[in-house]
Amino acid sequence: MLANMEWYRVFYWTAKTGSLSRAAEHLFITQPAVTHTVKQLEAKLGGQLFFRTAKGVKLTAEGEVLYRYIEQAYGLIESGERMLAEMHQLQSGEIGIGASDTLCSHYLMPYLERFRADFPGVRVRVTNRTTPETIALLKEGKLDLGIVHLPAAGPGIEFRESAPLEDCLVAGGGYARLADRPLPLSELGDYPLLLLEQGVSTRRFLDDYAASHGVKLSPELELGSVDLLARFARGGFGLAFVVRAAVEDALASGELVEIPLLPPPPPRSIGIATLRGVPLPAAAKRFIGLLP
Repeated sequence: MLANMEWYRVFYWTAKTGSLSRAAEHLFITQPAVTHTVKQLEAKLGGQLFFRTAKGVKLTAEGEVLYRYIEQAYGLIESGERMLAEMHQLQSGEIGIGASDTLCSHYLMPYLERFRADFPGVRVRVTNRTTPETIALLKEGKLDLGIVHLPAAGPGIEFRESAPLEDCLVAGGGYARLADRPLPLSELGDYPLLLLEQGVSTRRFLDDYAASHGVKLSPELELGSVDLLARFARGGFGLAFVVRAAVEDALASGELVEIPLLPPPPPRSIGIATLRGVPLPAAAKRFIGLLP
C-alpha cells in the first residue's frame, strides 16, 4: 500500500540535498519533523534509507533504489505541470469539433484558419457528422463542442445561438419564370423537389415547416449534402431547398435563381453545443471565443 505522499516528498528533498537541515529549509518545516518523517517511511518500508556522515546524510543501497523511482515520479509530475501550463497558454493541446459538411464549409472554416494561424501548436480535430450524430458524439465525450443547426435538443447539452441561418428554394435557369412572384407553398408539389435525406435536422425542420401549413413535402430526389442539392438544381433536376450561404456565388452569377415562397421558411440559427456542467479545455474555450 502506498505510503503517505508527504513522506516521499521529505525523502526526495533529503536525498536531493544530502542534508536533513537543508531539506527542512526547503520544505519550511523543522529538522526534527524531517527526521521523524524519514523514520516513519523507513518503518513503513522495513529498511534503513539513509546513514549519517560528517557532511550530512547519504542514501543506503535500498535508499538509492527508492530514490531512482521517486526522482522519475517527480520528473513526471514536473512534466505534467509543464504540459498543463503549455495547454493553458495554447502552446499545445487538442480540440474535438463536430459539424456537418455545410457548416464546415460555409461557417466554420474561416475561424478554423484563424485559430490555426494564431495557435499552431494546438491540434484541431474536425468530425463531419449531421446535427443528431454530432450531439450523440458530444454526449459520449468524443467531442469538445459541436456546431449544429438549431433548433436542436439533447439531455445534458447546452446550446448557444451563433450566426443566423437562412433557408431558401433555388433552381436552375429553366425555372427562372418562378422567380417573378412568391410561389405558394401549397403549389410546391407541382414541381420536382430536391431535399436532403431523412434523419438530418435540416430535413426535419423543413418537413415541420411545411406540415405547419398543411403541406407534405414529397421529394423526387433525396441527397446527402447541400452541395449536391445545388449541383442537381443547376442541372435542371428540380427545385431544391438549400442554405443561402452555400449558394450565394451561384445566385450572384445566375447559375441558380431563388424562388420566393409564401409563406417563407422561418429563420433559424447555427448553434454551439457543449456538455452541460463539463469544463471545457483552454483551447476549446479560446476557439469558442472566436465564434459569433
